[in-house]
Amino acid sequence: MATPELVEVAKGVHAYLQPDGGWCLNNAGVITTPDGAVVVDTAATERRALALRDAVDSVAGGARRLVVNTHFHGDHVFGNAVFGQEATVVSHEGTRAEIAETGLALTGLWPDVEWGDVSVVPPDVTYTDRLTVHAGGRRIELISAGPAHTRHDTVVWLPEERVLFAGDIVMPGCTPFVMMGTVRGSLATLGLLRELRPEVVVGGHGPVSGAHALDETEAYLRWLRRVAADGARRGLDALTTARECSLGEYGRLLDPERLVGNLHRALLEPDGGPDHELGVPLDVPAVFGEIVEFNGGLPACHA
Repeated sequence: MATPELVEVAKGVHAYLQPDGGWCLNNAGVITTPDGAVVVDTAATERRALALRDAVDSVAGGARRLVVNTHFHGDHVFGNAVFGQEATVVSHEGTRAEIAETGLALTGLWPDVEWGDVSVVPPDVTYTDRLTVHAGGRRIELISAGPAHTRHDTVVWLPEERVLFAGDIVMPGCTPFVMMGTVRGSLATLGLLRELRPEVVVGGHGPVSGAHALDETEAYLRWLRRVAADGARRGLDALTTARECSLGEYGRLLDPERLVGNLHRALLEPDGGPDHELGVPLDVPAVFGEIVEFNGGLPACHA
């Protein structure tokens, strides 16, 4: 287990980084307050969630814990339980429904991972558009930013510190993943995030970055659209399109096999297509099976 790192990105604001940021090795955020902490996302396994809890306790002496889930994926929510019944968990109302619907499905994709005693703990508080948390004079804004990475995403914005916790909408150094969200929605969301003018961007995976991470994510998604359009013109499916395209500069990104899932989504969203089709659920096990086939085996998950 690579050692996670707690990095202070502004006074009392920390990014909890789990290298190398690949499958299920997500980042979290720790925002200290006079009576505790606001924690942005948790972790995939019991062991990793307990390590995150210890890190939170090391910088936030107060007992109160507010946990924000940016989206429903297990690597960001399975650790909710370790913060105890006293913690309040918050998410978008759509994320809460997706957490309940999806359950522990992620564990079935990597059955050999030592998940530990993980459980589904749905959020206690939900919101629909924006929610402002006032904690010890600090303003923390929860903004509904989907559909993007999923149908319902939350970003956590600290306007005074100009720090953005972007969830998996932005993953510096990693291949973007929109299989369960939308390409068009992601592009629109990146435009909205750019208007915030963040100085520090903490993505859901990968290293701490600046606003250029938004541009890099957008560039990949526009490239993805071109690849999908070429495949569609040639009558190719997502897997064949992925096999026949050149990754070019994007081959250096972590987990490039996500291209297959991204193409499944992009092929459903031709330019000018109806908005009501954005985020239509895909057959995740079937598409993940194609990702495995493209990769030549199960992608590495070191959770």
